[in-house]
Amino acid sequence: MKQDACAVPTEEPKDAGLASVGKYVFHNGNKLSGVPACASCHGADATGGGDAGRDLATAPPDLTMIAARNGGTFPTDQVMSTIDGLDRGTHFSAAMPEFGAGDLGETVIVENEGLGTPVPMKLLMLTEYLESIQQ
Repeated sequence: MKQDACAVPTEEPKDAGLASVGKYVFHNGNKLSGVPACASCHGADATGGGDAGRDLATAPPDLTMIAARNGGTFPTDQVMSTIDGLDRGTHFSAAMPEFGAGDLGETVIVENEGLGTPVPMKLLMLTEYLESIQQ
């Protein structure tokens, strides 16, 4: 069954404004900082069917099922580490850029259990968007 161009979220994002900008970056990238569009490999609906991903040895994963693959919980820190390139297993395709090597913009402090961590704003936006499209 073919899905619409954008996956339907199952719940409202924690921050709709961040998720909205994250959606834009997902679909368009950021030419100024060299961040390519995630949708080119992962597809407009984030299910892994993007044109650039079709010929890869390792198919891009369905990003709408991250929480489902993680027992129903969206693993925010793991997703950010994967996008950033900080924490990737050997099963990841070398075609997935390490976005942390580029410019992900200014950082903001994200507090988790009383600990403040600087996180690049674009990384936070992309993560909020991905969380908002979980099925």
